[in-house]
Amino acid sequence: MKRAMSEKLYVVLLCFALAAAIPVLAAAEAPEGDASGQAPAAESVMPEVEEAAADEALEKRKKIVAEAATAIAETEKALAALEEEKPEEALKALELATGKLELILARDPELALAPVDVAVVTYDLAAEAETIEETIDKAEEHLEDGEVQEARVLVGNLASEIVVQSTNIPLATYPDAIKAVTPLIDKGEIDEAKAGLQSALNTLVVATEAVIPLPMLRAEQLLQEAEALAENEARTDEENERLAELLDAARSELKIGELLGYGSEESFEAIYEQLDKIEEKTASGKAGEGWFDKIKRQIAGFFE
Repeated sequence: MKRAMSEKLYVVLLCFALAAAIPVLAAAEAPEGDASGQAPAAESVMPEVEEAAADEALEKRKKIVAEAATAIAETEKALAALEEEKPEEALKALELATGKLELILARDPELALAPVDVAVVTYDLAAEAETIEETIDKAEEHLEDGEVQEARVLVGNLASEIVVQSTNIPLATYPDAIKAVTPLIDKGEIDEAKAGLQSALNTLVVATEAVIPLPMLRAEQLLQEAEALAENEARTDEENERLAELLDAARSELKIGELLGYGSEESFEAIYEQLDKIEEKTASGKAGEGWFDKIKRQIAGFFE
């Protein structure tokens, strides 16, 4: 059910996860009575200023992630050194780990969780809408009969999504836990020191940063190709057939997304209504621009 992602999509989701894991400082509010808070000349360069600020924030996040990863690596190195009865190496590793954690807190004193790693996992359900409906019906029957575990097995497979998870250092507790190990090593209490390091590593927090529904992602890609064909006034019969296939495939993906619960019934009804209008407009080889604008915005809402 799991399968690898493309490298390009992984990079996009990595950036997204890092942005979600470490919030950017809110912009200062404009003074009352001034809609923008900026003179016209200054306002004209705001896009460039905001882009530069975003770039700087991203660089800051990258540094924090690198330092957090190093802190964990040095903690693990210290634990391995103690296992090999090399207390001096362990102390050096812990010194490096503590230094990295202090840098993180200096860069962002308000930060609660420092991301160490980001994992992207894909759960791809290879099933048609009819099969999913049958599975849901069976699960409901089990629940009605009080057979919760049987229903759980069926429902547990009903997911088609990309999940972005981050592993984080809890900065409220982890640095102190690391510092508390050093005196134990100095006293020769190696078993207690090893237990302390292992306990600290066990406090790492795994958080879900994003869940991206694959049916909606596929529908978006199908509609993108369909839009290019719909704007072509000189479509061939073959292209008209391809356009109809794309719209039908998009509808099927949307239906799967609805069955899997990736949106409300009302939100999907609005999308189906728009898709009906597009099919009507593109019938008999008709072409035009802007027909897909609304449905693209509707689907984009599922990724926010």
